[in-house]
Amino acid sequence: MPSSIDTISSLTNKSNSTVNKADSANGDFSKILQQSIEEINDSQVKGDRAMADIATGEVKDLHQAAIAINKAETSMKMMLEIRNKALSAYKEISKTQI
Repeated sequence: MPSSIDTISSLTNKSNSTVNKADSANGDFSKILQQSIEEINDSQVKGDRAMADIATGEVKDLHQAAIAINKAETSMKMMLEIRNKALSAYKEISKTQI
């Protein structure tokens, strides 16, 4: 099972490649955000499916199921941290007097 650092590193590399693809295709922030949310949703669906397979005993490869669950958990944590940072930045900017 990969370590959390390896998983975060691979997610960071994946998000960097998504940003580069979107920049090269003249994408804007909303498109990049939408793609990232779709990727996180896909990993959540795969993780949920893996948990259901484990619960019903239909799992074929326990190791791959554990990896899918771990990826889903890590991507959700990363998304929540990004949201928290964005909200914090927004609150800080809104406190700025003009």
